Amino acid sequence: MPDVIINGPEGRLEGRYHHNKSPNAPIALMLQPHPQHGGTMNNKVVYTLYHAFVRQGFSVLRFNFRGVGRSQGVFDRGEGELSDAASSLDWLQSVNENASACWIAGFSFGAWIGMQLLMRRPEINGFISVAPPANMHDFTFLAPCPSSGLILQGDQDEIVPEPSVAKLVDKLSSQRGIEIDYRVLAGAGHFFGEQMDELNGHLDDYLNKALKSGDQAAVAP
Repeated sequence: MPDVIINGPEGRLEGRYHHNKSPNAPIALMLQPHPQHGGTMNNKVVYTLYHAFVRQGFSVLRFNFRGVGRSQGVFDRGEGELSDAASSLDWLQSVNENASACWIAGFSFGAWIGMQLLMRRPEINGFISVAPPANMHDFTFLAPCPSSGLILQGDQDEIVPEPSVAKLVDKLSSQRGIEIDYRVLAGAGHFFGEQMDELNGHLDDYLNKALKSGDQAAVAP
């Protein structure tokens, strides 16, 4: 899991990268929770997402947004962080020119950034959003949402109430041509403390099904 330095819009971005040796391995980008509330690329949910994709044969990158860890710059209310994510995806694609597919995954604030990037990058085939902050941010830009994906949410989330996410899922599910798999974890709070194993199981189950179905054009080697 080598450390990598990416040239971001405001200087270097610190990352961790796993490279799959298959010449056409799919790629996946992981996005951290809110930088101003202790979020980093080493958050347990992000780490769990990262390794779920590694197990499926992806080349996977997670990184710190500007101003976090060794990443340069200062917090920019989401606009700059979206640019950081785009630059990181550019880097990931540059070292995997023959990738068979591209996925994005994010937790909380990172899920909001990830969904915005999804709208701007048509090469993204699938997504996983964990506790997307639908009560704090406007997700109406997903009109229409271009890809199918998985949304995971705890029913005891004290930061992002489950009904707000359910409302977002209802809107997305009414769109044609995509499927949103919505899974609610009973008893789970925002950080999935005692439900991390259950979260991991849902990730493995969804990725196994999605990749085997061929819906996302990615096949793990």
